[in-house]
This record gives sequence, C-alpha cells and structure tokens, in this order.
Amino acid sequence: MKARRPALEITVVERNRPFDTFGWGVVLSDQTLDNLREADPPSAAEIGRDFHHWDDIEVFFKGRSVRSGGHGFSGIGRKRLLNILQERCLALGVQLVFERDVADDQALAREYGADLVIASDGLNSRIRQRYAEAFEPDVDTRLCRFVWLGTKKRFDAFTFAFEKTEHGWFQAHAYQFDADTSTFIVETPEDVWRAHGLDRMEQPEAVAFCEKLFAKYLDGNALISNAAHLRGSAIWIRFPRVVCGRWTHRIDVDGRAVPVVLMGDAAHTAHFSIGSGTKLALEDAIDLAREFERDESIDEVLQAYEARRSVEVLKIQNAARNSTEWFENVQRYSGMEIEQFAYSLLTRSQRISHENLRLRDAAWLDGYEQWLAGGRARMPMLMPLKVRELTLKNRVVVSPMATYSAVDGVPQDFHLVHLGARALGGAALVFVEMTSPTPEGRITPGCPGLYNDAQASAFRRIVDFVHTQTSARIGLQLGHSGPKGSTRVGWEGTDEPLPEGNWPLMAASALAYGAHNQVPAAMTRAQMELLRDQFVASTRRAAESGFDWLELHCAHGYLLASFLSPLTNQRTDEFGGSLGNRCRYPLEVFAAMRAAWPAGRPMSVRISAHDWAPGGNTPDDAVAMARLFKDAGCDFIDVSSGQTTRAARPVYGRMYQTPFADRIRNEVGIGAIAVGAITDADQANSIIAAGRADLCAVARPHLADPAWTLHQAAQLESHDVDWPVQYLAGRDQMVREISKQKAAAGSAGSAQAVTKKTTNEE
Repeated sequence: MKARRPALEITVVERNRPFDTFGWGVVLSDQTLDNLREADPPSAAEIGRDFHHWDDIEVFFKGRSVRSGGHGFSGIGRKRLLNILQERCLALGVQLVFERDVADDQALAREYGADLVIASDGLNSRIRQRYAEAFEPDVDTRLCRFVWLGTKKRFDAFTFAFEKTEHGWFQAHAYQFDADTSTFIVETPEDVWRAHGLDRMEQPEAVAFCEKLFAKYLDGNALISNAAHLRGSAIWIRFPRVVCGRWTHRIDVDGRAVPVVLMGDAAHTAHFSIGSGTKLALEDAIDLAREFERDESIDEVLQAYEARRSVEVLKIQNAARNSTEWFENVQRYSGMEIEQFAYSLLTRSQRISHENLRLRDAAWLDGYEQWLAGGRARMPMLMPLKVRELTLKNRVVVSPMATYSAVDGVPQDFHLVHLGARALGGAALVFVEMTSPTPEGRITPGCPGLYNDAQASAFRRIVDFVHTQTSARIGLQLGHSGPKGSTRVGWEGTDEPLPEGNWPLMAASALAYGAHNQVPAAMTRAQMELLRDQFVASTRRAAESGFDWLELHCAHGYLLASFLSPLTNQRTDEFGGSLGNRCRYPLEVFAAMRAAWPAGRPMSVRISAHDWAPGGNTPDDAVAMARLFKDAGCDFIDVSSGQTTRAARPVYGRMYQTPFADRIRNEVGIGAIAVGAITDADQANSIIAAGRADLCAVARPHLADPAWTLHQAAQLESHDVDWPVQYLAGRDQMVREISKQKAAAGSAGSAQAVTKKTTNEE
C-alpha cells in the first residue's frame, strides 16, 4: 500500500521486539508467490532468494513409503521472512513501533490520528473480541494436539510420517525451509495425547518422546523447541478455526467514525495442513492494497475487500476443514494399503482432483490406477463392481430424481424414454424415482407407485428394455412421502400443498413439514404394521418386475426419515427418544423387505447424514444408523443430507456430502454411494480412487445429458466404456473433435508460455 501511495502515513505497532518471531518455517504455494511478485516485486525477489523449493511429497505409512511430484511449494524461515518484510517497510518509509502491546485500539487510533485501523493481532485478537457483536466471530477448537518443532535433518520432500502406538496414531508434517533446518510438526488426537501422559510432561520430556517416536526419520538428528518460555504441556495446542461474519466495523474516536478492518488470523484461520496463516495474511494485504487503488470511498473499498476476499477465504477454509478432519481421523483410513492411503491424503481437501494429480505427476498416477484396477490402468469411475450376485460395469449411478409424470401411479412412455436413454448413456445403474407402496404415500399426484398390477406391468416393460437393449442395470427406490405428501409437482411449487384434492398424511409425529403444509397424523402401531406389509408387497412386485437393486428411502423428511430425526420424532413410545428407538421402525421395515427380496440382489438405504439444523441428526448419528442397517443386511448406504426440516441450512459446495459417505464407508465398513454436487468425471474419479465411496450417484447432470458417462469418458479420452453400437459413429466423431480441441489448446498454451518466458528474460 505504501509503495502504491507513498503519501500515505502508515504505522505498524508490534508487541514483540524487532525481528522476534516464534515458530520455524513458513510454506507458501507457487500461486501466492506469483501474487506477491505482482504486488511488490522487490519483496518477492528478496524472499525468492531465500526460498527452499520442493516439488515432491513423500508419505510414510506402515513401514512403506510413496512419493509423488509436481506439487510446487516453497519454504522460508519465519525470522528471515520477518526480516525481509520489516526491511522493506523501513525502505519505503513505514513507521515501525516495537515492544508495544496494544490494549486499547481506540486510544491508539486517537494517538496517531488514524483514518483506518488494520487489526492483524492474531488468532487471539483482542480487537476482534472487543467488537465481537459486530465481527460475529465463530471459533471452533479442533480435536488434535500439535507441537511446532525443528530439526537439522534436511528433508528433500514435504514429508508426512505416520506412526501407530499402543494408544493410537501420531503424524509428523516435515519440510525444509532453509539450508540446514526443517520444520517438524507432531500431531495426534487429544485422547491419544492424554493416554501417553503428554498433558503431564514438561517440555524436554515431551520433545524427547517425539524424537524417540520418529527417530527413524531423523537420522540421528535431534528435535528442537524454540518455545523455552512455555512451561509444562503449553507447547501442545489445539488449532482454533476462526470464521467471522463481518470483517469491518467503525469505532468512535473523538466524534470520528474510524473504520477497523480485520486481517490475517484475526479474521480467519485455516489449518496448517493446507497452508499457513502467513500465506492468507499476505494475500489479504495484497488484496486490500489493490482495492485502495479504486477511486471510491473508504467504505466502498472495505466492502469490496471483504466481499471478494471472504469468498476466497471461505473456499480455503472449506478445503481446510476437510483436511483437518482427515488428520483428526487417521484411524479411519488405517485399513488402507499405502497406495490408497497416500492418494486419500493428497486429495483430502477435495481441491486437488484426479486429473490435477495427473498434471503434477502422470507416471505416479498411472501406476496408482494400475494398482487400483489390479491390472491395466483405467478411470476409477469405470472400474466394475460386484455386489452380491450383481456385477455393475462401472461406478456411475443415475440418482433417483422425481419427474412427476406418472398417471395414477403408473409409469408412462416418458419414463421408458427417460430411463432408457440414461441406461443407454453409459451409467452402470439407473434408479427409478421414489416410488410409493400406497396411493397416499406418493409425494404428488404425478409420482409413481407400485401397489397394483398395472404399475408392475408398466415397470416390467421399462426393466425389460434396460436388460435387453443396454448393458446397464436398473434399481427401484421405494419410499413413503409421510409429512411431505399431497404436494404439487416440482415446477408448480416444490413441497407446497395441492390447491385442492389433498389427501390425509401420516408421520412419526403430528408435526407439519412447513407452515403451509398440513399436519400429519402420528402413526398408530396398527398403521405401522400395515405400511410395513405394504412395503413388503411392493418389494415382491419389484422382484417380479425384474429390478436388479432395491433402495429404501429413509431420508429428506419423508415418512421413514421422520422417525429417524429427533426434529420430527417426538414420540414417547418405543419408537421415539434414543437413536436406537428412532431407528426401530425403519429397521423393521427394512428387515421385512430384505427377507422378501431375492438374496442375490443388493439393497441400499438412503439416509440424511446431517439434518443441518440445531438439535437434528449429525454425522455421528449417521454412522450409528449405518451400523444398524448393516447389521440388518443392508449392502449400501446412499448418503444424502438435509431436507428433513425447512429450518435446514446446508453448507453447499462441490461434493459437499461426500465426506459423510467417506466416514460411513471407512468407519462402518459398508458400501457407500456418494451423491450431491458431483458434476464431472474428475470428481467421480477422485471419490472412487480415494476410497471415499464405492459408487457415485450423479443427479442433475444426467437431466441435462442422458449420456453423461459416455461424454465424460470421451472428454478424458478413455475407451473403457461401452457405447451402444448404434452410436459408435457419433463416438468416433466426438473423440476426433476432442483431440483437435486439446491439440489447439496445447498449441495456444505453448505459445503463451514462450511469450511469458521471453518477457521474463527481458
């Protein structure tokens, strides 16, 4: 900011002495370095001269290691970085004030006549806390303990080392940051930390413990602490994730409304496993300086800064949350072989994808694909899967999606064309939309049912087409609408009641789904037994119709879901209260259906793994539910979330429900279907390759493109998918056009790279 506008008077007030710092090294990505070069070339050049750069990541796990390249990070000592930035400030005329601990920001602003206060006072920010009502901070203290140490062992790759003790797992994050020193972070879950008595150890004893545990990686070098001022176990901390609802606030200074803006850890934090607070703070500063180049008022500048930067930070924090949870739950993945364990680690944030790994290290990824497939490399989503006696040709599922086009519950020609087209489109398993075992169980008058012969006959026609004209398999999802029934078709108002002709509803409890929905009757035991038997009757019809897979819908606030969620189940009998009681009736229905369904054919259950509302089910509850359904004979959990109440506030994003599937699959040991915001093959390949799910259900993309699987495979130039022979000419043309487009894009990219290199050399 000073370099751009030299007339500005900028004062930095620092609590520490000149050039004091704590910690060891700082990691910055190549992207952050590029931003810094553009914002302040002299600083970037000086920092660049002191960087230790590496491309490789090496993972040590269960006595073996895996190494991959192309990751592009740089490390620098914290003290050296601080020296460079302070020297640059002095060269530009920034006033630096040291050894002053600011207790009152308003007094400071008054003393210096400040027009703007930038609060970059760290994760324990006093200023943020003072104006908490305005900044709306949310601090989530995470589950692991970690300690920052150093060592003279020089690591030639960013190293992740995992060691199991009698109490659980420890992991080390290690990287070299100068000519002879590396950062060495040791991390472990709180319960493991306490079980080893580290909470009662003095610092030297704890450092010695870590040194002994990771001795094989240190080659005789010691671990070093630079926090001698801390006593006892204070060197071990839990990471606080900081999120603020707002970053700017005005304070009164002698009648002037002076803006205060948060920056760096005061505004936000992201776990060290995905980056550093220094990186985020640098990018904050760069962005704020750029915003001040605009010819606008200070309020407009700060609003623009917060609006843009908060979005970028949120993306990083979402990725950091996934990364944090991965390291908090190493035990979850400990059953994997190192090949998949390392892949899971590299893609843990969901920001690094399968094809991104190919760009980084194609040879390594090709080898991993060969290992995963047990032979010739292929796209992970195109690997076959056998479940009971059914073999699916790949891992892509057309998710059940309401089309509201049945008449009196009878599927029409539309369903034949709709489902048939998607069965021809390359997916392995095509699901019919939720189908009711009773007339009153339909969501809308346009939803299908399977409670009479006409419906069974219509479904048999569709099943026969799929079996005789395609290589796909077809599944049926059975469910009862419960409190969300008697509503309009989707394009006339989702979940809104019919304007006339409504039918009575029933649910676990007499609670309406919304203010405009009718109140359902709480089910009696007799009604529960009758509906169970109706589900069984529909199950038998589904088997006779030839369906390959059966799914029971226990999600999204429908009837069986209304039993599962404490938000919708207020019963006081044996079907309410504890999670076990709430699961009792859905399990009863499932067990009866499983007994009637052919033993060689799979069954799945769709659940809402998170209610996204206070007091509702959480992912912990979802794991417990999955275990109960597994014990009842369920083969797969179809892992969705939300929609149990209108009060739900989901946190959306790419593959946002996949972490729930990951947890259920790897903690419960049951097949999992990932669903939700999976939009391309790269995402599906990442999910399957990492072992986060066994199948990927793709919904809306299949509405736009019935041949989604074929087209996605063609885009990645894969031949491991069978096109209908009638469409082979179209396949060949598509592959040729894609090859031409990639060749043209490659030529353009090479030209741009040459131009950029020439410019830099000049």
